[in-house]
Parts: sequence; structure tokens; C-alpha cells
Amino acid sequence: MSTHHDWSDAGFSTRAIHAGQDPDPTTGAVVVPVHLTSTYKQDGVGGLRGGYEYTRSGNPTRTALETALAAAETPRGATPARGFAFASGLAAEDTLLRAVLRPGDHVVLPDDAYGGSYRLIARTFGAWGVEHTAVDLTDLDAVAAAVRPTTRVVWVETPTNPLLGISDIAALAGVARDAGALLVVDNTFASPYLQQPIALGADVVVHSTTKYVGGHSDVVGGALVVADGATLPGGREAPNGGRLVADAVAFGQNASGAVAGPFDSWLTLRGLKTLAVRMERHQANALAVARFLEQHPRVEQVIYPGLESHPGHALAKKQMRGAGGMVSFRVGSEDKALEVVSRTQVFTLAESLGGVESLIEHPGRMTHASVAGSALEVPADLVRLSVGIEDAEDLVADLDAALG
Repeated sequence: MSTHHDWSDAGFSTRAIHAGQDPDPTTGAVVVPVHLTSTYKQDGVGGLRGGYEYTRSGNPTRTALETALAAAETPRGATPARGFAFASGLAAEDTLLRAVLRPGDHVVLPDDAYGGSYRLIARTFGAWGVEHTAVDLTDLDAVAAAVRPTTRVVWVETPTNPLLGISDIAALAGVARDAGALLVVDNTFASPYLQQPIALGADVVVHSTTKYVGGHSDVVGGALVVADGATLPGGREAPNGGRLVADAVAFGQNASGAVAGPFDSWLTLRGLKTLAVRMERHQANALAVARFLEQHPRVEQVIYPGLESHPGHALAKKQMRGAGGMVSFRVGSEDKALEVVSRTQVFTLAESLGGVESLIEHPGRMTHASVAGSALEVPADLVRLSVGIEDAEDLVADLDAALG
């Protein structure tokens, strides 16, 4: 499969549709084939065609996805980043953290981080001797105060899940750089279309591609996109001898093997092609929903970066192309929140987010149950919406009926 064309100067949607996806040289197929094979014929010992020998180590469908994701996260005209596709977002995070951390290291992470990321860092890596501090990432002085000589990673989510906090990526990149640490940005909520952290100084971008990139609630996956030239903290070497983060991640991806399968890669690639048009509808609908909720008498607070009432509104406008499709709101009590999520018809009660269909959930009992009792515990009266691409008036009417 030829992937020789340089799309780095093209616009976002052109890159998402074409980068790594040139027509098949043998048949002319305009869609990348699903290479459902575990192994590849060698032309003599070590005579690999295109570098492929075994699908854990590399598969042409996964290569196409990795190339396209890297192009989507690379600023226009810049040297391409390197993309890596995994079986889930947490598999991507686990591989990255094992690639860059050692026992005794320290991580700074958001005080409202995604529960799965917190569980991985606090419980799995905590048992391995990695320490962490949860801090309000919107307070740069607090972040700087949390940094230690052993800090190797500053972990950022913006917007955060589920409280939709907005952090200044460029400013945090400066704090991390001064500390000799990597700035890692979970870009799942914004998607590459709405935000490009590498352009703002991030070293690594993390995605659960299950969400907006895949976009259709039909595939689980994760990705890492590593900035060109990002080096390992503390002067470390990758197991294969290089000093680049990408070298260590490439080794770890193959060594631990939690890779995206060919069909999952194909589905995710299919989703990426329409990301831009979907995100425009997601955020148009989300704004309509947020404005409706803001004037509803039974809603005590609406949290959406696209509203002027959001404390991060100006920063979101500066570093994002739009405010995204996630809306959270508070209704005063857990009982009321549970009642609302049980009464919707168009919004489906379910975990996850980023699909074409609208979802509603209660973070305290569902997605964020794992952080109950910790510094990351979420308000009991909080409701989280993943606003889909249905007709906005139907979404508003559904919430109106559910709120009574």
C-alpha cells in the first residue's frame, strides 16, 4: 500500500480523509483494505515487504490509522508527529506510562481526571512505586508547587471529564518544560479537530478513539500521538537505545502488544474521515442544549465551555476551534439527578461518549464511581450529557420532559 503523498500542508479534513490512505496500488481501491492476517510471507529470511512480519508488530490497516491520526494532530505544515494505535485508551495510557516512568517517579494529574486514568496511575502504578499529586490544573501556581525534582509527567485533560475544566496547555507546557517533565494531554473530549495540543507545546497526546474519533459507538480503541523530537525525561534511554519518547512507545507497543486489531483500526479510520462535520453538529447541538438548560428553573448550574458563564470560556475560545459536544449540569440533589437520567427517551442512559447518538449518565454512580471518596469525587447531583447529532429541537424537548 502506498502512503507516499505528503499531506502536511493540507487542511484538517483533507488530511483526515487522505493521510496514510492513498488508493491501493494493486487494485486502485480508494478505501484502505482490512488486512485480516496475523503473519506475512517473507522473500527469503528477513526479506520483509513493507516492513511487515507479524500483525502485533505492524499491520497495514493499523499503519494507515496511525499515519492519519498523527496527521490530524500535527499542526499544518509542521514535521509529522508519530501515531500509535492501541486496543483501548487505557492500553495507550499504560504503554506510555511504562515507557516513560520508573519506580520513584512522580506524576502531576488533574483533580478531576477521568476515573480510569486516575485508577491506573494511583492503583496500578502506585503499587509499582510511582507517586502522584492531584491538583487544580487551572491554577498554574498550584501546578508549579506540586512539581517535585522527581516529576516526570504533567498529565492534562482539557476539557476535563466530567466537570469540563479548561486548562491553559501552552502555560502548562512551560511549567512541565521548566521541570524537565513531559506534558501529556488527553485530547479525547476536544478531538483533534477542535484542539491540537502539540501546536501548544504538548509532548504527547492521548485519545480514547472509542469516543469522537471513532464516533459511532461501535469500536473500542486508543491512540498516542508523540510530538516530533520529544525526548524521554531525566535523560533516559528507550530499551531500543533511542532517546525519543516515540522510540520508547514503539518498543512498548510491540513488547506489551495491546495493539488495535485490523478491523478495529478500519472502523476507527472510517470514523476519523467524518470527524470535522460531526464535531460541528455535536457542538451546535450542545450549545442549543446548554442554553436551554441555563434558563430552566430546575437546573442549578450548567457547565459548558461555550457559555459565557463558564470560567474557562475565554481560554477555550483561544485554544480550541469550538467548545465540543459535552455538557454537564447540576440539579440540586442525587435523587433529582437519578430521576432525570431515568426519564429521557432520545438521550440513552449509558456510559461512554462521542457517538452520533446522545447519551446521558450519572457520573457519581457510573463513570466516576471508581473515584468515590477520593480527591476526585464528583458532585452527587451532576448529570453528564454527550450531545449527539440528532435534531436539536428533539434533544431539547426530551430534556424538558425529563426535567418536568
